[in-house]
Amino acid sequence: MKTIEEIREFANQNPTTWLSTSVGDQPHLRAMAMWFADESGFYFHTGTQKRLSVQLKNNPKVELGFFNPGDGMGSMQMVRVTGKIEQVKDESLREKLLEDRPWLHDVFKAFPDGELFIFRIAHGEAQYWDMSLNCREKDTPPIVF
Repeated sequence: MKTIEEIREFANQNPTTWLSTSVGDQPHLRAMAMWFADESGFYFHTGTQKRLSVQLKNNPKVELGFFNPGDGMGSMQMVRVTGKIEQVKDESLREKLLEDRPWLHDVFKAFPDGELFIFRIAHGEAQYWDMSLNCREKDTPPIVF
């Protein structure tokens, strides 16, 4: 069984994720680039000018899917993270984000009415999967964090 530390390491090594939200009974899925994961959570960002920020405010429950295709079908790996997002309002974190991802300056110049919306999943469940666990999900307990 994986530890939450190994799950965070996997997420940091495979930061492109699929993030699902829902509006009413309709799921919405999009690819996202996770910013980072550490002991305080899995960190992401979007802009308030996008529908995603409204979806997250209206229903903070999400699921993430991190994927590593490996060398083919037999070596694929995946981590699913389920939880509720928390908006993070921290000026030093905002400054670090703009330092780490300077291209965001251009985005917000093009959309000056938008603001950064930083969020994290700090608590939830993580489920590791690879082909050795195929068809055994019910026998593999999730990691609660």
